[in-house]
Amino acid sequence: MAEQQPADKAALVSEIRRRFVAEQLPGKSDKYDSRDVERLQQDDLLVENYLIWRHDVVDDTLKMIDESFQWRKQYAVNDLTESVLPKWLFDTGALYLHGYDKEGYKLFWFRVKCHTKDPKVLSEKKKFVAFWLEHYNRRDHGKPLTVVFDMAETGISQIDLDFVRFIINCFQDYYPNFLTKIVIFEMPWIMNAAFKIVKSWLGPEAVNMLKFTNKNDVQVYINAEYLPPHMGGTDTFKFSYPPLVDDDFQTPLCENGPIASEDENENKEEMEADSKETTDSNEEQSLNPKKVSFVEQISKPEENDKTDSKAKNARKTLTTFKGPLLHISPAEELYFGSKETGEKKCLIVLTNVTKNIVAFKVRTTAPEKYRVKPSNSSCEPGTSLDIVVSLHGGFLASLHDRFLIMAAEMDQASGAGASELAQFWKEVPRNKVMEHRLRCHVVENSKPSTLTLKENSFIPAKTNEDLHLQLTQLLQVNKRLQEQIDCCIWFQQITVVLALLLVAMAAFSFYLLHTQQS
Repeated sequence: MAEQQPADKAALVSEIRRRFVAEQLPGKSDKYDSRDVERLQQDDLLVENYLIWRHDVVDDTLKMIDESFQWRKQYAVNDLTESVLPKWLFDTGALYLHGYDKEGYKLFWFRVKCHTKDPKVLSEKKKFVAFWLEHYNRRDHGKPLTVVFDMAETGISQIDLDFVRFIINCFQDYYPNFLTKIVIFEMPWIMNAAFKIVKSWLGPEAVNMLKFTNKNDVQVYINAEYLPPHMGGTDTFKFSYPPLVDDDFQTPLCENGPIASEDENENKEEMEADSKETTDSNEEQSLNPKKVSFVEQISKPEENDKTDSKAKNARKTLTTFKGPLLHISPAEELYFGSKETGEKKCLIVLTNVTKNIVAFKVRTTAPEKYRVKPSNSSCEPGTSLDIVVSLHGGFLASLHDRFLIMAAEMDQASGAGASELAQFWKEVPRNKVMEHRLRCHVVENSKPSTLTLKENSFIPAKTNEDLHLQLTQLLQVNKRLQEQIDCCIWFQQITVVLALLLVAMAAFSFYLLHTQQS
């Protein structure tokens, strides 16, 4: 189906609302929650998602709205809170939100081994699923989810097809355009027949969303940083309650630019530190003039430019995320130095690719660590703007730190002052906001231009990209070796078993022969 033009989409949204009020509401008003009806009249994105999920077929869309609204009233979804659900549901750790897939969609985890089939509590478990979905829907309105069924170490007692069907129905019938894919990890072979039944519940498009994976290929969809060790990842996160695990960026927004006095103090401290390093270096050279090597003399200009390199970031931005409003460099990771290398500043370059002013905000999961300047400003059409991200005080960057860049178009008539921006962010609809996330990466050597002396010739040291590539290759080789070792161990065990069987058979034959001779 051809993509709908904005005018066509707006006409469909109006028609859905008109027909809902005329055809559905009069006879079923008592079966709907008035808050849902009000939201349908005000939230264009909600109606658009229903239309998308039903391929812009108005009759099918109205039917889905009717079914989902009745379901929401039946389960009292708008009133589901932690306090109305049994605490043991949270304590099991069977359902939770955590991390993102490679496309940036939030992961909704269902750890099947933590679930026990029990018809007596099935109703409460269904409400628990509805609670999580509604919790996320209110927080990240319009952003789809990726569901992960972690079936590692799962036995037949944990398999509950009624519960699985309920989860699937939530996405098919009650939460429109809310599902991107279902990643199923290490499904036991005994479940093959059961999942044929599951597939029969799904339409052809939904079947295509099923991704059966194991330890070898799950990283096609989810990076190792968001996978637990038993799935081949590095994420040590374990769900525990309380508190309720929330989205990484739901802490109050910290306008990260420090107040002037803090900024001045930081600049003074850095200048004093650089001055001290220069003084110490000069004293050392004056005391030991013969110890200054040719390599040190060549690298001296680099030391002289140390302050500038900190502000401009020693690492070049190699990749660019091309969003509808802003192009963002780097695309995925901010590179900070380790404690030894000491690189404490990075650069984010924003380029406005629209014909309007674009307002932006930068949020971080660790506002106590980082200073971002500017963190809340605007970018003129067709221009680029540099954002300096620096570590504050004695803090070190962590692989778990994240940054979120939010952007939205402003009217040309709107001002771009602090008060206008504050008012703009209060009023801008969530569906008009572009979001892009950046991870932090800690490198051991943040000086790609360093020269080393080897066999009387100068050879550039390996860059961070080379080291990262080599590390990735080593990890892949290590993984293959581990698989080969596991295979060898398995063959060794089989060989031992066969050898024992042969010995047992030989002993038994000898015993029979000895018995016959006697």
